[in-house]
Amino acid sequence: MAEFTMELSDEQKEVRDWLHGFAADVIRPAAAEWDEREETPWPVIQEAAKVGIYSLDFYAQQYFDSTGLGIPMAMEELFWGDAGIALSIVGTGLAAVGVLANGTEEQIGTWIPQMYGDANDVKVAAFCSSEPDAGSDVASMRTRAVYDEAKDEWVLNGTKTWATNGGIANVHVVVAVVDPDLGSKGHASFIVPPGTPGLSQGQKFKKHGIRASHTAEVVLDNVRVPGSCLLGGKEKLDARLARAREKAKKGGERVKNAAMATFEASRPAVGAMAVGTARAAYEVALEYAQTREQFGRPIIDNQGVAFQLADMRTSIDAARLLVWRASWMAINGKPFTAAEGSMSKLFASETAKKVTAQAIQILGGNGYTREYPVERMHRDSAIYTIFEGTSEIQRLVIARTLAGMPIR
Repeated sequence: MAEFTMELSDEQKEVRDWLHGFAADVIRPAAAEWDEREETPWPVIQEAAKVGIYSLDFYAQQYFDSTGLGIPMAMEELFWGDAGIALSIVGTGLAAVGVLANGTEEQIGTWIPQMYGDANDVKVAAFCSSEPDAGSDVASMRTRAVYDEAKDEWVLNGTKTWATNGGIANVHVVVAVVDPDLGSKGHASFIVPPGTPGLSQGQKFKKHGIRASHTAEVVLDNVRVPGSCLLGGKEKLDARLARAREKAKKGGERVKNAAMATFEASRPAVGAMAVGTARAAYEVALEYAQTREQFGRPIIDNQGVAFQLADMRTSIDAARLLVWRASWMAINGKPFTAAEGSMSKLFASETAKKVTAQAIQILGGNGYTREYPVERMHRDSAIYTIFEGTSEIQRLVIARTLAGMPIR
Protein backbone atom coordinates (compact mmCIF):
# COMPACT_ATOMS: atom_id res chain seq x y z
CA MET A 1 0.00 0.00 0.00
CA ALA A 2 1.38 3.38 -1.01
CA GLU A 3 1.68 5.94 1.78
CA PHE A 4 -0.37 9.08 1.40
CA THR A 5 1.80 11.96 0.24
CA MET A 6 1.26 15.36 -1.32
CA GLU A 7 4.61 15.20 -3.11
CA LEU A 8 4.37 13.96 -6.68
CA SER A 9 7.11 11.66 -7.95
CA ASP A 10 9.37 12.82 -10.77
CA GLU A 11 7.46 10.58 -13.17
CA GLN A 12 4.12 12.04 -12.07
CA LYS A 13 5.45 15.56 -12.46
CA GLU A 14 6.62 14.72 -15.97
CA VAL A 15 3.16 13.41 -16.90
CA ARG A 16 1.51 16.46 -15.31
CA ASP A 17 3.70 18.86 -17.27
CA TRP A 18 3.09 16.92 -20.50
CA LEU A 19 -0.68 17.10 -19.98
CA HIS A 20 -0.48 20.77 -19.07
CA GLY A 21 1.40 21.47 -22.28
CA PHE A 22 -1.23 19.67 -24.35
CA ALA A 23 -4.01 21.57 -22.56
CA ALA A 24 -2.25 24.90 -23.13
CA ASP A 25 -1.17 24.33 -26.74
CA VAL A 26 -4.02 22.26 -28.19
CA ILE A 27 -7.13 22.44 -26.01
CA ARG A 28 -7.23 26.10 -24.99
CA PRO A 29 -6.76 27.59 -28.47
CA ALA A 30 -9.71 25.49 -29.69
CA ALA A 31 -12.01 26.03 -26.68
CA ALA A 32 -14.03 29.05 -27.79
CA GLU A 33 -14.61 27.68 -31.31
CA TRP A 34 -16.01 24.31 -30.19
CA ASP A 35 -18.06 25.91 -27.44
CA GLU A 36 -19.76 28.05 -30.10
CA ARG A 37 -20.17 25.14 -32.52
CA GLU A 38 -21.61 22.84 -29.84
CA GLU A 39 -20.13 19.84 -31.61
CA THR A 40 -17.83 16.99 -30.65
CA PRO A 41 -14.24 18.20 -31.27
CA TRP A 42 -13.10 15.15 -33.21
CA PRO A 43 -9.87 16.80 -34.45
CA VAL A 44 -8.80 17.53 -30.86
CA ILE A 45 -9.67 14.00 -29.72
CA GLN A 46 -7.61 12.67 -32.60
CA GLU A 47 -4.66 14.86 -31.61
CA ALA A 48 -5.01 13.48 -28.08
CA ALA A 49 -4.99 9.96 -29.51
CA LYS A 50 -1.90 10.65 -31.63
CA VAL A 51 0.17 11.73 -28.62
CA GLY A 52 -1.19 8.91 -26.46
CA ILE A 53 -3.52 10.81 -24.11
CA TYR A 54 -6.71 9.38 -25.58
CA SER A 55 -5.86 5.71 -25.27
CA LEU A 56 -6.53 2.65 -23.14
CA ASP A 57 -2.85 2.42 -22.18
CA PHE A 58 -2.67 5.95 -20.83
CA TYR A 59 -5.96 5.64 -18.96
CA ALA A 60 -4.90 2.31 -17.44
CA GLN A 61 -1.53 3.71 -16.32
CA GLN A 62 -3.22 6.55 -14.50
CA TYR A 63 -6.08 4.39 -13.17
CA PHE A 64 -3.71 1.86 -11.60
CA ASP A 65 -1.23 4.41 -10.21
CA SER A 66 -0.57 3.01 -6.73
CA THR A 67 -0.83 6.48 -5.17
CA GLY A 68 -4.29 7.03 -6.65
CA LEU A 69 -3.23 10.44 -7.94
CA GLY A 70 -2.83 9.60 -11.63
CA ILE A 71 -6.46 10.13 -12.63
CA PRO A 72 -7.16 13.29 -10.55
CA MET A 73 -3.89 14.85 -11.72
CA ALA A 74 -4.77 14.13 -15.36
CA MET A 75 -8.32 15.41 -14.98
CA GLU A 76 -7.23 18.64 -13.33
CA GLU A 77 -4.78 19.50 -16.11
CA LEU A 78 -7.11 18.63 -19.01
CA PHE A 79 -10.06 20.51 -17.50
CA TRP A 80 -7.77 23.43 -16.77
CA GLY A 81 -7.55 23.61 -20.57
CA ASP A 82 -11.32 23.55 -21.19
CA ALA A 83 -14.13 21.58 -19.60
CA GLY A 84 -16.16 20.87 -22.73
CA ILE A 85 -13.27 19.59 -24.83
CA ALA A 86 -11.76 17.73 -21.88
CA LEU A 87 -15.05 15.95 -21.24
CA SER A 88 -15.09 14.86 -24.87
CA ILE A 89 -11.62 13.40 -24.32
CA VAL A 90 -12.32 11.68 -20.99
CA GLY A 91 -16.06 10.94 -21.32
CA THR A 92 -15.31 7.44 -22.57
CA GLY A 93 -13.66 6.79 -19.21
CA LEU A 94 -17.00 6.61 -17.38
CA ALA A 95 -18.11 3.72 -19.58
CA ALA A 96 -14.68 2.12 -19.11
CA VAL A 97 -15.01 2.43 -15.33
CA GLY A 98 -18.44 0.81 -15.60
CA VAL A 99 -16.85 -2.21 -17.25
CA LEU A 100 -13.87 -2.26 -14.89
CA ALA A 101 -16.14 -2.09 -11.83
CA ASN A 102 -18.60 -4.76 -12.92
CA GLY A 103 -17.13 -6.80 -15.78
CA THR A 104 -15.14 -10.00 -16.05
CA GLU A 105 -11.52 -10.03 -17.22
CA GLU A 106 -12.66 -11.26 -20.61
CA GLN A 107 -15.23 -8.46 -20.92
CA ILE A 108 -12.66 -5.87 -19.88
CA GLY A 109 -10.20 -7.13 -22.48
CA THR A 110 -12.81 -7.36 -25.21
CA TRP A 111 -14.78 -4.15 -24.88
CA ILE A 112 -12.59 -1.41 -23.44
CA PRO A 113 -10.20 -1.36 -26.44
CA GLN A 114 -13.23 -0.98 -28.73
CA MET A 115 -14.31 2.07 -26.73
CA TYR A 116 -11.20 3.99 -27.77
CA GLY A 117 -10.30 2.73 -31.23
CA ASP A 118 -6.86 3.92 -32.31
CA ALA A 119 -5.09 7.09 -33.44
CA ASN A 120 -6.20 6.55 -37.04
CA ASP A 121 -9.82 5.73 -36.23
CA VAL A 122 -10.84 7.15 -32.85
CA LYS A 123 -14.00 5.90 -31.17
CA VAL A 124 -15.93 6.99 -28.07
CA ALA A 125 -18.11 5.15 -25.55
CA ALA A 126 -21.19 6.10 -23.52
CA PHE A 127 -22.40 5.17 -20.04
CA CYS A 128 -26.20 5.26 -19.97
CA SER A 129 -27.83 5.36 -16.54
CA SER A 130 -30.07 8.44 -16.13
CA GLU A 131 -33.62 8.43 -17.48
CA PRO A 132 -36.26 11.15 -17.99
CA ASP A 133 -37.91 10.12 -14.69
CA ALA A 134 -34.89 8.61 -12.94
CA GLY A 135 -31.87 10.82 -12.36
CA SER A 136 -30.83 10.96 -8.72
CA ASP A 137 -33.65 8.52 -7.91
CA VAL A 138 -32.10 5.45 -9.54
CA ALA A 139 -34.77 3.23 -7.95
CA SER A 140 -37.29 4.76 -10.40
CA MET A 141 -35.43 3.42 -13.43
CA ARG A 142 -37.76 1.94 -16.05
CA THR A 143 -35.44 0.60 -18.74
CA ARG A 144 -35.97 -3.17 -18.63
CA ALA A 145 -33.73 -6.07 -19.54
CA VAL A 146 -35.51 -9.40 -19.99
CA TYR A 147 -33.61 -12.64 -20.45
CA ASP A 148 -34.52 -14.80 -23.45
CA GLU A 149 -33.26 -18.16 -22.22
CA ALA A 150 -33.90 -19.98 -25.50
CA LYS A 151 -31.53 -17.68 -27.38
CA ASP A 152 -29.26 -16.71 -24.44
CA GLU A 153 -29.99 -13.05 -25.19
CA TRP A 154 -31.09 -10.05 -23.16
CA VAL A 155 -33.78 -7.79 -24.62
CA LEU A 156 -33.49 -4.12 -23.60
CA ASN A 157 -36.27 -1.54 -23.86
CA GLY A 158 -36.37 2.03 -22.56
CA THR A 159 -34.98 5.54 -22.95
CA LYS A 160 -31.81 6.89 -21.39
CA THR A 161 -31.04 10.58 -21.11
CA TRP A 162 -28.11 12.91 -20.37
CA ALA A 163 -25.74 10.35 -21.89
CA THR A 164 -22.30 11.74 -22.73
CA ASN A 165 -21.52 10.46 -26.25
CA GLY A 166 -25.00 8.92 -26.37
CA GLY A 167 -25.89 7.74 -29.86
CA ILE A 168 -22.49 8.54 -31.38
CA ALA A 169 -20.61 5.99 -29.25
CA ASN A 170 -19.08 2.83 -30.64
CA VAL A 171 -19.92 0.99 -27.41
CA HIS A 172 -22.78 1.82 -25.02
CA VAL A 173 -22.88 0.59 -21.42
CA VAL A 174 -26.53 0.52 -20.33
CA VAL A 175 -27.89 0.10 -16.80
CA ALA A 176 -31.28 -1.62 -16.80
CA VAL A 177 -33.78 -3.21 -14.42
CA VAL A 178 -33.71 -7.00 -14.30
CA ASP A 179 -35.86 -7.43 -11.16
CA PRO A 180 -38.26 -4.52 -10.55
CA ASP A 181 -39.29 -5.90 -7.14
CA LEU A 182 -35.81 -5.16 -5.76
CA GLY A 183 -35.71 -1.48 -6.68
CA SER A 184 -32.16 -0.19 -7.22
CA LYS A 185 -30.79 -3.57 -6.10
CA GLY A 186 -32.41 -5.19 -9.13
CA HIS A 187 -30.25 -3.39 -11.68
CA ALA A 188 -27.53 -4.75 -13.95
CA SER A 189 -25.20 -3.31 -16.60
CA PHE A 190 -25.03 -4.43 -20.22
CA ILE A 191 -22.71 -3.87 -23.15
CA VAL A 192 -24.48 -2.86 -26.35
CA PRO A 193 -22.00 -3.61 -29.16
CA PRO A 194 -21.53 -1.28 -32.13
CA GLY A 195 -24.19 -1.52 -34.81
CA THR A 196 -26.73 -3.33 -32.63
CA PRO A 197 -30.22 -2.94 -34.14
CA GLY A 198 -32.77 -1.04 -32.07
CA LEU A 199 -30.40 1.47 -30.45
CA SER A 200 -30.74 5.01 -31.71
CA GLN A 201 -29.97 8.56 -30.67
CA GLY A 202 -32.89 10.60 -29.43
CA GLN A 203 -32.79 14.30 -28.64
CA LYS A 204 -29.37 15.97 -28.59
CA PHE A 205 -29.35 18.59 -25.85
CA LYS A 206 -28.28 22.21 -26.36
CA LYS A 207 -26.62 23.00 -23.06
CA HIS A 208 -25.70 25.97 -20.87
CA GLY A 209 -22.10 24.81 -20.56
CA ILE A 210 -19.67 22.01 -21.58
CA ARG A 211 -21.08 22.57 -25.05
CA ALA A 212 -18.24 20.82 -26.88
CA SER A 213 -19.33 17.57 -25.21
CA HIS A 214 -22.09 15.61 -26.94
CA THR A 215 -25.05 14.90 -24.63
CA ALA A 216 -28.14 13.08 -25.90
CA GLU A 217 -30.93 10.62 -25.26
CA VAL A 218 -30.42 6.96 -26.16
CA VAL A 219 -33.50 5.03 -27.26
CA LEU A 220 -33.56 1.24 -26.81
CA ASP A 221 -36.25 -0.50 -28.85
CA ASN A 222 -36.10 -4.30 -28.49
CA VAL A 223 -32.33 -4.19 -28.42
CA ARG A 224 -31.01 -7.74 -28.27
CA VAL A 225 -27.54 -8.42 -26.90
CA PRO A 226 -25.82 -11.77 -26.30
CA GLY A 227 -25.81 -13.21 -22.79
CA SER A 228 -22.07 -12.55 -22.70
CA CYS A 229 -22.83 -8.80 -22.75
CA LEU A 230 -24.21 -8.88 -19.19
CA LEU A 231 -21.37 -7.36 -17.16
CA GLY A 232 -20.12 -9.85 -14.59
CA GLY A 233 -22.08 -12.74 -16.11
CA LYS A 234 -25.43 -14.32 -15.28
CA GLU A 235 -24.16 -16.60 -12.54
CA LYS A 236 -22.84 -13.64 -10.57
CA LEU A 237 -26.06 -11.67 -11.21
CA ASP A 238 -28.29 -14.55 -10.06
CA ALA A 239 -26.28 -14.92 -6.87
CA ARG A 240 -26.44 -11.19 -6.15
CA LEU A 241 -30.18 -11.04 -6.75
CA ALA A 242 -30.73 -14.08 -4.54
CA ARG A 243 -28.81 -12.41 -1.68
CA ALA A 244 -30.80 -9.21 -2.16
CA ARG A 245 -34.11 -11.09 -2.04
CA GLU A 246 -33.07 -12.94 1.10
CA LYS A 247 -31.90 -9.78 2.81
CA ALA A 248 -35.09 -7.97 1.82
CA LYS A 249 -37.09 -10.64 3.63
CA LYS A 250 -35.08 -9.95 6.77
CA GLY A 251 -35.75 -6.23 6.74
CA GLY A 252 -33.41 -4.71 4.19
CA GLU A 253 -29.69 -4.24 3.77
CA ARG A 254 -27.08 -2.50 1.68
CA VAL A 255 -26.38 -3.89 -1.75
CA LYS A 256 -24.38 -1.82 -4.16
CA ASN A 257 -26.05 -1.62 -7.56
CA ALA A 258 -24.19 -1.35 -10.87
CA ALA A 259 -24.76 2.38 -11.44
CA MET A 260 -23.83 3.34 -7.87
CA ALA A 261 -20.63 1.30 -8.07
CA THR A 262 -19.59 3.26 -11.15
CA PHE A 263 -20.47 6.67 -9.69
CA GLU A 264 -18.75 5.90 -6.39
CA ALA A 265 -15.54 5.12 -8.24
CA SER A 266 -15.73 8.23 -10.41
CA ARG A 267 -16.77 10.96 -7.95
CA PRO A 268 -13.23 11.99 -6.91
CA ALA A 269 -12.36 12.26 -10.61
CA VAL A 270 -15.30 14.63 -11.13
CA GLY A 271 -13.99 16.62 -8.17
CA ALA A 272 -10.64 16.87 -9.94
CA MET A 273 -12.36 18.18 -13.08
CA ALA A 274 -13.97 20.91 -10.98
CA VAL A 275 -10.60 21.77 -9.42
CA GLY A 276 -9.12 22.20 -12.90
CA THR A 277 -11.86 24.61 -13.99
CA ALA A 278 -11.66 26.57 -10.73
CA ARG A 279 -7.89 26.84 -10.99
CA ALA A 280 -8.11 28.09 -14.56
CA ALA A 281 -10.56 30.83 -13.61
CA TYR A 282 -8.49 31.80 -10.57
CA GLU A 283 -5.34 32.16 -12.67
CA VAL A 284 -7.11 34.39 -15.20
CA ALA A 285 -8.47 36.56 -12.37
CA LEU A 286 -5.09 36.76 -10.63
CA GLU A 287 -3.28 37.87 -13.78
CA TYR A 288 -6.02 40.39 -14.56
CA ALA A 289 -5.91 41.81 -11.03
CA GLN A 290 -2.14 42.21 -11.25
CA THR A 291 -2.23 44.06 -14.59
CA ARG A 292 -5.53 45.96 -14.56
CA GLU A 293 -5.09 49.45 -13.12
CA GLN A 294 -7.76 51.67 -11.62
CA PHE A 295 -7.10 54.95 -9.79
CA GLY A 296 -3.42 54.64 -10.65
CA ARG A 297 -2.69 51.22 -9.16
CA PRO A 298 -3.34 47.50 -9.90
CA ILE A 299 -6.72 46.42 -8.59
CA ILE A 300 -5.06 43.63 -6.56
CA ASP A 301 -3.86 46.40 -4.24
CA ASN A 302 -7.47 46.74 -3.08
CA GLN A 303 -8.35 44.47 -0.18
CA GLY A 304 -11.77 43.71 -1.68
CA VAL A 305 -10.06 42.07 -4.66
CA ALA A 306 -7.03 40.63 -2.84
CA PHE A 307 -9.15 38.92 -0.18
CA GLN A 308 -11.34 37.35 -2.84
CA LEU A 309 -8.26 35.91 -4.53
CA ALA A 310 -6.98 34.62 -1.18
CA ASP A 311 -10.28 32.84 -0.54
CA MET A 312 -10.33 31.43 -4.09
CA ARG A 313 -6.86 29.94 -3.79
CA THR A 314 -7.57 28.52 -0.32
CA SER A 315 -10.76 26.82 -1.50
CA ILE A 316 -9.05 25.35 -4.59
CA ASP A 317 -6.21 23.88 -2.53
CA ALA A 318 -8.66 22.46 0.03
CA ALA A 319 -10.73 20.90 -2.75
CA ARG A 320 -7.66 19.30 -4.29
CA LEU A 321 -6.65 17.80 -0.95
CA LEU A 322 -10.10 16.24 -0.48
CA VAL A 323 -9.92 14.80 -4.01
CA TRP A 324 -6.44 13.40 -3.46
CA ARG A 325 -7.41 11.85 -0.13
CA ALA A 326 -10.44 10.10 -1.63
CA SER A 327 -8.43 8.94 -4.65
CA TRP A 328 -5.67 7.51 -2.43
CA MET A 329 -8.25 5.74 -0.26
CA ALA A 330 -9.99 4.23 -3.28
CA ILE A 331 -6.86 2.78 -4.90
CA ASN A 332 -5.69 1.36 -1.57
CA GLY A 333 -8.97 -0.31 -0.79
CA LYS A 334 -9.86 1.86 2.18
CA PRO A 335 -13.65 2.17 2.62
CA PHE A 336 -15.30 5.56 2.44
CA THR A 337 -16.59 5.31 6.01
CA ALA A 338 -17.45 9.02 6.05
CA ALA A 339 -18.40 9.22 2.35
CA GLU A 340 -15.03 10.76 1.52
CA GLY A 341 -15.67 10.33 -2.22
CA SER A 342 -18.88 12.33 -2.01
CA MET A 343 -17.17 14.91 0.20
CA SER A 344 -14.53 15.52 -2.45
CA LYS A 345 -17.06 15.86 -5.25
CA LEU A 346 -19.36 18.11 -3.20
CA PHE A 347 -16.70 20.55 -2.03
CA ALA A 348 -14.81 20.72 -5.32
CA SER A 349 -17.95 21.26 -7.43
CA GLU A 350 -19.29 23.99 -5.16
CA THR A 351 -15.83 25.58 -5.16
CA ALA A 352 -15.77 25.66 -8.96
CA LYS A 353 -19.11 27.47 -9.13
CA LYS A 354 -18.07 30.02 -6.52
CA VAL A 355 -14.56 30.65 -7.83
CA THR A 356 -15.66 31.12 -11.45
CA ALA A 357 -18.33 33.58 -10.29
CA GLN A 358 -15.73 35.49 -8.28
CA ALA A 359 -13.44 35.55 -11.33
CA ILE A 360 -16.19 37.24 -13.37
CA GLN A 361 -16.67 39.77 -10.59
CA ILE A 362 -12.96 40.60 -10.50
CA LEU A 363 -12.88 41.10 -14.26
CA GLY A 364 -16.03 43.23 -14.07
CA GLY A 365 -17.67 43.96 -17.40
CA ASN A 366 -14.86 42.19 -19.25
CA GLY A 367 -15.60 39.01 -17.31
CA TYR A 368 -19.17 39.04 -18.54
CA THR A 369 -18.11 38.96 -22.20
CA ARG A 370 -16.95 36.07 -24.34
CA GLU A 371 -13.74 37.94 -25.05
CA TYR A 372 -12.47 36.49 -21.77
CA PRO A 373 -12.69 32.78 -20.89
CA VAL A 374 -14.09 33.14 -17.36
CA GLU A 375 -17.62 33.57 -18.76
CA ARG A 376 -17.34 30.14 -20.39
CA MET A 377 -15.70 28.64 -17.31
CA HIS A 378 -18.58 29.85 -15.16
CA ARG A 379 -21.12 28.27 -17.51
CA ASP A 380 -19.12 25.04 -17.54
CA SER A 381 -18.80 24.91 -13.75
CA ALA A 382 -22.55 24.57 -13.21
CA ILE A 383 -22.51 20.96 -14.38
CA TYR A 384 -20.25 19.75 -11.57
CA THR A 385 -22.97 20.25 -8.95
CA ILE A 386 -25.44 18.33 -11.11
CA PHE A 387 -24.00 15.31 -12.94
CA GLU A 388 -22.95 12.06 -11.28
CA GLY A 389 -24.96 13.00 -8.22
CA THR A 390 -26.18 16.51 -7.43
CA SER A 391 -24.75 18.43 -4.48
CA GLU A 392 -27.95 17.64 -2.61
CA ILE A 393 -27.46 13.92 -3.20
CA GLN A 394 -23.83 14.15 -2.06
CA ARG A 395 -24.99 15.78 1.18
CA LEU A 396 -27.57 13.03 1.62
CA VAL A 397 -24.94 10.33 1.09
CA ILE A 398 -22.59 11.99 3.56
CA ALA A 399 -25.31 12.52 6.16
CA ARG A 400 -26.60 8.96 5.90
CA THR A 401 -23.09 7.56 6.15
CA LEU A 402 -22.32 9.60 9.26
CA ALA A 403 -25.64 8.51 10.81
CA GLY A 404 -25.02 4.86 10.00
CA MET A 405 -28.09 4.71 7.78
CA PRO A 406 -28.43 2.82 4.46
CA ILE A 407 -27.50 4.85 1.38
CA ARG A 408 -30.45 4.74 -1.02
